[in-house]
Amino acid sequence: MTLDQGLILGLLGALLGLFIWGKYRYDLVALTGLLAAVLLGVVEPGQAFDGFGNPAVITVALVLILSKALSASGAIDPIARIVQRGAGTTPGHIGALGGTAALLSGFMNNVGALAMLMPVALQSARKAERPAHLLLMPLAFASILGGMLTLIGTPPNILISAIRDRTLGDSYAMFDFAPVGGLAMLAGLIYLVAVGWRLIPAGPKGTGEGNFGVDVYTAEVKLSKTCKAYGKTITELEKMSEDMDVVIAKLIRRSRNYPAPPRHEPLRASDILIVEGAAEEIDRFVAELELSLSGGGPSLKEILNSGDAAAVELVVQAGSLLEGRTVAQMRFGPHYRVALLGVARNGRAHRGRLKDFQFRAGDILLLQGAADELNAAVARFGCLPLRERDLSLGRRGRGQIVLASFAGAVVAAALGVVPLPIAFGVATVAIVIFGVVTLREVYDSVDWPVIVLLGALIPVGGAMESTGATGLIANGILWSTEGLPVWLIIGLILVATMTLSDVLNNAATTVVMAPIGLAIADGLGHAPDPYLMAVAVGASCAFLTPIGHQNNALVMGPGGYAFGDYWRVGLPLEAIIVVVSVPAILLFWPV
Repeated sequence: MTLDQGLILGLLGALLGLFIWGKYRYDLVALTGLLAAVLLGVVEPGQAFDGFGNPAVITVALVLILSKALSASGAIDPIARIVQRGAGTTPGHIGALGGTAALLSGFMNNVGALAMLMPVALQSARKAERPAHLLLMPLAFASILGGMLTLIGTPPNILISAIRDRTLGDSYAMFDFAPVGGLAMLAGLIYLVAVGWRLIPAGPKGTGEGNFGVDVYTAEVKLSKTCKAYGKTITELEKMSEDMDVVIAKLIRRSRNYPAPPRHEPLRASDILIVEGAAEEIDRFVAELELSLSGGGPSLKEILNSGDAAAVELVVQAGSLLEGRTVAQMRFGPHYRVALLGVARNGRAHRGRLKDFQFRAGDILLLQGAADELNAAVARFGCLPLRERDLSLGRRGRGQIVLASFAGAVVAAALGVVPLPIAFGVATVAIVIFGVVTLREVYDSVDWPVIVLLGALIPVGGAMESTGATGLIANGILWSTEGLPVWLIIGLILVATMTLSDVLNNAATTVVMAPIGLAIADGLGHAPDPYLMAVAVGASCAFLTPIGHQNNALVMGPGGYAFGDYWRVGLPLEAIIVVVSVPAILLFWPV
């Protein structure tokens, strides 16, 4: 082992450890790793930022922008309505949602596909009187499975194609992933519809019949001398609101908490009440008793007088502006002109002061305000709406423009008329010119931490190859698997990649494993494609943890899932994918 090989392997090990630890965000870790590689001399300074100009990175950014346009324009709404009509039985419901999510994910970002179908899942669950936790995890898994269908379905496929182009001078075509990815997707969907949903624990926290994990909120309201609650006791207040499903959980008076509020003392103008209940019931409670939200923001009268009143439930994404901040730090009212009506975590109401509530990925919040201000706030926060997507009404009806632009780009790239990044770039310019998305939304829709991750890790991956570290690892694997059949070696690469993807970002997993797969193929004298396909499938299959893929984290709060719930459904799914994918890889991409 040379010094450069030792340095790059040590750096890679440190990066993997930091990724798994999770204390620092992955984009910061990746950028720090790139700078360390430059300082250690294993990456040339002039090539340090070449990764940000890589076609794969540009393509990922453009796919995210087009996904935003598809969602905002209502282009997919007809499909969503069809799904709602097909929710007769639980397997049929999961099949309709999962099949739609998988199909959409093949042609758009899978987070975008989940974002569009999550409100459909929740609403159709309510109408069918079916617990939403039985639908959300299968929906998230199906949206991940669908990404394996096409070149643009998921970042690992785009990266694998770019690596093949750099190594062999020829990239993959749009549907080269479909034979293997399609079979794996079908097998996964059949499992989810027939068996998978039955393995979800019966009644994760906050879910159950009639409760869908987003219906119990905590709200913090304050009194005034003009409100109907002023001078009343808690007992009298409960009688006044006995037709509302709201519980007064706590009284705060002069910064002193009363977990068991004194029931026969008159309420004062400075008092604050912590109440729990369904979103609609809290809304009624606040409006009918003329209370105000202690977090500030426009009053209910101001919102209603605007003639454009709306309320929206949001789920916090990883990397959102809200993540890690408290309600007090966000100052929803003064900064964004919206009112925070309530919050929930894992389907349960928060029992403390709302101002001290620190947002985490998967938390649910209920905002109220004028529709245009809500729209701006949702875009700024980087959250996903759970209810009807009624915040982009001005752009409804432009779905045909987006579909035409998107389909034209896909066809042009598939026929080889222009490279994929150019085709998607033209489509992006078209949707901006036609006003489907604004320039601000173009930049807001790009997941910049993922772009930084990709741009930073591509030169590090190149250094692994240029120093010979990839060959060193591959030789070790070849030595340990000497004499084993090819199908077993392919299977081991697939399982190793899956395991990494369950704890790392799938793009990072691809950058690490693809060069190793190529080196093993070279050492065995085999064609590289089966090994690259094994990495592509494995990197796209993160089903054991909520941290393996952003879609898993997004359904954790609304579904009320615990960390350990994922492997119950995900482990058999990953085993099925291995059993189906290995022979499919060797059939369609022989060594």
